[in-house]
Amino acid sequence: MDGKQVAMLVPTTVLAQQHYQTFRDRFKNYPVAIEMLSRFRSPLEQKEILQKLREGKVDFVIGTHRLLQRDIAFRDLGLVVIDEEHRFGVSHKERLKQMRKLVDVITLTATPIPRTLQMSISGIRDLSLIQTPPQNRLAIQTFVVRYDDGVIRDAMIREFQRGGQVFFVHHRVQNIHAMANHLKQLVPEASLAVAHGQMKEKELERVMLQFVRKEFNLLVCTTIIESGLDIPAANTILIHHAEQFGLADLYQLRGRVGRGGHQAYAYLLIPGDLVLSKDAMSRLRAIQELSELGSGFKLAIQDLEIRGAGNLLGPSQSGHIAAVGFELYTQLMEKAVRALKGEEVLEEITPEIRFHLPAFIPEDYVEDPGQRLSLYRRLSLSRSEGEVETIREELVDRFGKIPEEAEYLLEVIKVKILLTKLSIKKFEETPSQIVLTFDEKTRVSPEKLVTFVHQGEGRHRFTPDSRLVIEGWPDVKKDPFGAARKLLQALA
Repeated sequence: MDGKQVAMLVPTTVLAQQHYQTFRDRFKNYPVAIEMLSRFRSPLEQKEILQKLREGKVDFVIGTHRLLQRDIAFRDLGLVVIDEEHRFGVSHKERLKQMRKLVDVITLTATPIPRTLQMSISGIRDLSLIQTPPQNRLAIQTFVVRYDDGVIRDAMIREFQRGGQVFFVHHRVQNIHAMANHLKQLVPEASLAVAHGQMKEKELERVMLQFVRKEFNLLVCTTIIESGLDIPAANTILIHHAEQFGLADLYQLRGRVGRGGHQAYAYLLIPGDLVLSKDAMSRLRAIQELSELGSGFKLAIQDLEIRGAGNLLGPSQSGHIAAVGFELYTQLMEKAVRALKGEEVLEEITPEIRFHLPAFIPEDYVEDPGQRLSLYRRLSLSRSEGEVETIREELVDRFGKIPEEAEYLLEVIKVKILLTKLSIKKFEETPSQIVLTFDEKTRVSPEKLVTFVHQGEGRHRFTPDSRLVIEGWPDVKKDPFGAARKLLQALA
């Protein structure tokens, strides 16, 4: 309504067609000119649409990768909507930025790619989660089964008997017709059609429209149906060779069914004699476990952890952040974002701490090295005493009574939190004295230090190399950790 133009980028011609119909219906009472650019349009039609876009006679254009080609020009582009964002590469998105520097972008996806998700988590992009499913939507029941003609026939017949439709996903175009013939013999009751990306545009469009109109009840197809198709009558999907698909692909394919109010079923078929790789097993287990509505975000978080966050400034979607570690990477990102927003960026120091008591997690208390490492990591990232106490409760619950050394470790972490807040870079405790070494940007005020030294009546002294030496601090022998905390609180 502000006189700007909107471009909507979608990954497949079939989805572009569906969006085109939906938006035309929704905007029929408004003076909005809507057009579609895809291979379903003839070269002459495309030329006309391009001319209208340049002149500003088209308000809203929906298109596939055709929208990213060099001959596209807008009169005044204001908003870009990217549907099924995980299907586009970084180079595609950079091309959109070149069209117009100050263009607003909304990306829609059930399973964001690691790089985009990381941008949202670190504050570069805003993230909204739609967690309320449409009314009457039910979770899809998911089964991982060895390939079996009997199971396939039963699943299809059950769907046909309630007047529904079935997708059978077969990812190889070379032998998709052989598969279709086999299914025709297996389920003679089915009226069957085949759809894949190598078909001629008009033919593919005709088949998809016939399926939407329920002229067929079984569609044997490739992953061309993956992106956002909405066919409420289709409520069973069988995915052949499911072990060869990625997590996001499986999630998206499964999402093609269960779009009405009926219970939907997804069968992930794996070859009977095949030994699955560890990764394939974990993918199939994840998709089976994450079957409740709106699991895509959890699934994307798992994907982020498995693949790494990618290069935010370069082209890689996933990447080996092991070189710097995920936490450090995130901290650096947060600092950079804060600096760009003009907020104060406080340099956080990691203090060196020396107590005379041993502080660690004993091997006979937590036997698994991976779990010990995870606990150390969580403790090192703790930012408050409350977080440390939560970990303490978890240790008691999982491993039983906490041994002395682990108890000391928890106390050391509490002292570390206070030292970090005050920017004190070194803490040393001996049976007779406590020595604190201050960072030059310490948050302890000079006035406080002067008063503290004065009150010590000769037992506290401040040296020229920024060290505070404290003799005979109360309770330091009996409870060194409690004494250290009292001292730091006095300085704070």
